[in-house]
Amino acid sequence: MDASLRDPHLVVIAVFPGIDALDVTGPAEAFAIANQMLRLRGRRTDYEVRLIGERRGPVPTFSGIQLYVEHEFAEHREPIGTLVVPGRVDIGAVSAVPQVDPAVVTWLREVGPAAGRVASVCAGAHITAAAGLLDGHRATTHWATAGRLASEHPAIEVDADPIFVRSGRMWTSAGITASIDLAVALVAEDHGDQVALDVARAMVMYMQRPGGQSQFSVPLAQLPSTREDVHSLRRWIGEHLDDDLSVQALAGRMAMSERHFARVFLAETGSTPGAFVEQMRLEAARRLLERTDRLTTDIARTCGFGSVETFYRVVRDRLGTTPGEYRNRFRISATA
Repeated sequence: MDASLRDPHLVVIAVFPGIDALDVTGPAEAFAIANQMLRLRGRRTDYEVRLIGERRGPVPTFSGIQLYVEHEFAEHREPIGTLVVPGRVDIGAVSAVPQVDPAVVTWLREVGPAAGRVASVCAGAHITAAAGLLDGHRATTHWATAGRLASEHPAIEVDADPIFVRSGRMWTSAGITASIDLAVALVAEDHGDQVALDVARAMVMYMQRPGGQSQFSVPLAQLPSTREDVHSLRRWIGEHLDDDLSVQALAGRMAMSERHFARVFLAETGSTPGAFVEQMRLEAARRLLERTDRLTTDIARTCGFGSVETFYRVVRDRLGTTPGEYRNRFRISATA
């Protein structure tokens, strides 16, 4: 069919009171900018974005900003190209609690199976899961609620690490800002990588992040140190990955016995020294694979793996792939 005669791709974003505003506005802006990029190329704009809720009128978000809904669940009859399901997480001192709106769940059960694709943002995965749409799929969500999603919905293969995951027509993303990464990936699927890259540039994103990247770096994943000596050691490790970072060497640097050092480090970081060093080395290697053309032998040496064989084993065990396959999938070109 001639593109000029095709119906617009209808993007419907389901909202409810207390929702995270960026979960809604982030994807909406990305799709709007994609339309602008298509016009600049002399192509037909594609996306029509609608907010839909249980009833018309203003809907308060978590930040206090109000969204205005003009379309109700009960009245919607049109085919949906992309159904976006945002979420809301309440972060408490003990745990994070995802908000699951019953009205959205009921509506998703009705219209979700017929939608072209369903994209859950952050804790929206809990809503999509409650509607039964994620059963049998691999999915991600906000790291703080991933364990809860896995325990409450054992039919879902939950992966807490990636920024976003595609499983068939089901897409899920990590917390809040990852909603933009998800939307840009959807644009790439529809219109190619160059349009998606232009959208990322227009939104002044640091980069068009691939979905398999981790939600957070190793330092962010670790507990904050209450001891300045441990905090300084962690920073020093990151700057000396090709040094001897054995427990014996690190304990000597801290002037502690190996046993006492291991206990202190675990208590302060939530990780053993060996696991922390391996994670730091792997993260540095991932950055080099994504951003450079350096040989794997050079990366293995620079990041302190000792041998290419050890480097391959760690990448295989931690990432489920090889360094070459990882680079092919997540390579960030110089122009990007």
